[in-house]
Amino acid sequence: QVQPVESGGGLVQAGGSLRLSCAASTSIYSTYVIGWYRQAPGKQRELVAAITSGGSTNYAGSVRGRFTISRDNAKNTFYLQMNSLKPEDTAVYYCALTVGGGTYWGQGTQITVSS
Repeated sequence: QVQPVESGGGLVQAGGSLRLSCAASTSIYSTYVIGWYRQAPGKQRELVAAITSGGSTNYAGSVRGRFTISRDNAKNTFYLQMNSLKPEDTAVYYCALTVGGGTYWGQGTQITVSS
């Protein structure tokens, strides 16, 4: 199964933390990129954080210093640790696996941050 599977969404108060998980079968690929994206109502989907097969990471400016992307190679699982959450972080969060010429999206998980 190529499609990633996210878990860990929910409701949290502002200032709180959540960790999202993404199960993705990346061990069969020599190179890949895992990205966490989000889409808020009425807005375009945006990249939040990404990690490459080589371990390089990058973050959107709005989350840098608050969010951390990481991976557990043994479990083929990727994480997005989100700290100091803000109401503007409310969105559906998606995990996406990019390999070769294709990008495969998870089903998304809702994060709601209350003020």
